[in-house]
Amino acid sequence: MNTAANKLKALSLDVAALRRDFPILHQTVGDKPLCYLDNAATSQKPRAVIEAVERYYRQDNANIHRGVHTLAERATAAYESARERIAGFLNAAHNEEVVFLRGTTEAINLVAQSWARPRLQPGDEVLITELEHHSNIVPWQLVCEQTGATLRAVEVNEAGELDLDSFEAAIARRPRLFAVGHVSNALGTINPLSHLIQRAHAHGVPVLVDGAQATPHLAVDVQALGCDFYAFSGHKMYGPTGIGALWARRELLEEMPPWQGGGEMIKMVSIDRSIWNDVPHKFEAGTPNIAGAIGLAAAADYIESVGIEAIAAREDELLSHATEALNDLGGIRIIGTSEKKAAVVSFVVEGVHPHDLGTILDSEGVAIRAGHHCAMPLMEKLGLVATARASMAFYNTKEEIDTLATALQKAKNILG
Repeated sequence: MNTAANKLKALSLDVAALRRDFPILHQTVGDKPLCYLDNAATSQKPRAVIEAVERYYRQDNANIHRGVHTLAERATAAYESARERIAGFLNAAHNEEVVFLRGTTEAINLVAQSWARPRLQPGDEVLITELEHHSNIVPWQLVCEQTGATLRAVEVNEAGELDLDSFEAAIARRPRLFAVGHVSNALGTINPLSHLIQRAHAHGVPVLVDGAQATPHLAVDVQALGCDFYAFSGHKMYGPTGIGALWARRELLEEMPPWQGGGEMIKMVSIDRSIWNDVPHKFEAGTPNIAGAIGLAAAADYIESVGIEAIAAREDELLSHATEALNDLGGIRIIGTSEKKAAVVSFVVEGVHPHDLGTILDSEGVAIRAGHHCAMPLMEKLGLVATARASMAFYNTKEEIDTLATALQKAKNILG
């Protein structure tokens, strides 16, 4: 799975030093050292992010874009600097293409209600895939119910990969939008995004990408990808909760009406009418999560200081070790076996419910996720109710994965 170059990049990381950046990792659960393998749910936060948020509240806290006093100006400068930082992180052409929101879910809902709803009519289709998180399913169900459009999904195969024949047949029907995850949260599958976008555009179909699971692990260049919308969450990429962003091409944002009304998103208000603010502010009604945006920018800085290629190589190495360790145990079936995966191992143990497994692992200090992973259609397609999921970040160690394997063997002995 690793190339020689990737091994060198992975070896370039001083993992012990990097782990010292994450205070939460150095604790015990019960009497066992914490072994945190639930990074696909949320990642832990480095000191740089924690201190950036704390510094804002200690030194600069004020509302933005309105006050003329020093604190307001400093807070506004920090918030807009964060926007510029995230635009650079994504290689956006313009800072104004970044809209700060609560996260991926809100970003997709914004596109569904502001871009799709005015365009959809009965007979239209919106295309997603069977791999999607609920956040990239339910907003489209809602807007289809509102407009009479139909929601369809590209099929997945047994390996947890998109069936490209199914995709070609679906995209040839020219849906009004194709919404697809960059990386599957449930299985770790990395979709062939450039190919999918190229084929969709060949049929004149705009593409929204759910990048929630990609930004912590992969370099994202929205201009190189050529997508139309890219949504992601801060807390998956070592940033605060409650903050994320939607990137969209500027001309699309300018065409879209606001989806929420209030302060900040207007230039002028009278009793009879209002004039909307410029992008991106017309989509940021009310006081935004200022500290969250600043923390998100600090997270982007942190990722780039470590090196996204080194992170990817390190996580690839951890994935190989975890896959081998679980296969060696026997009686465990790994769900999702694509050749191209992020560091996620989803699995089931014969005769053991994943929730029972998760409880026993927790007693050993091992934090994993058990359940449907907000991907119930995928679970149904695979004939499963739930899986257990171990998801790694670059700060995890092979010793922690060995601890997982030991705990799994103990759970099998108790429950099997």
